[in-house]
Amino acid sequence: MDDSPKDLVSPDDDVVRPEDVVEAAFRCYRSQDRAAALPLYADDFTFTSPQDDHIGKAAFFERCFPTADRMTEQRLLHVTTADADAELVFAYYEYRLTTGARHRNVEAITVRDGLIREVQVFFGGEV
Repeated sequence: MDDSPKDLVSPDDDVVRPEDVVEAAFRCYRSQDRAAALPLYADDFTFTSPQDDHIGKAAFFERCFPTADRMTEQRLLHVTTADADAELVFAYYEYRLTTGARHRNVEAITVRDGLIREVQVFFGGEV
């Protein structure tokens, strides 16, 4: 299955669930499927982390997206919408680096009209 927004529509309605878009983006990242990931992100997408300050879509796909090879595994522990209109999604995940170190992070992800508009990453410590 392609992870573009049109393929994430529930058969019961025409609404793309923001959680499904986020989960698809994580799958694309782990598999390094850039072609499937690109249509999930808005053209005006911004990414912020302790290492990146409001970088755009092109910089994100150049600098951040290719980093999955530093991990041996990544698991989504919890994905939930945070507000009534379901635009803000929190993703809590754990990953193991090739060094063996294990970490947990949280991402606050804004999804609007089936597209990821913004990601803010909050780094957790080693677990």
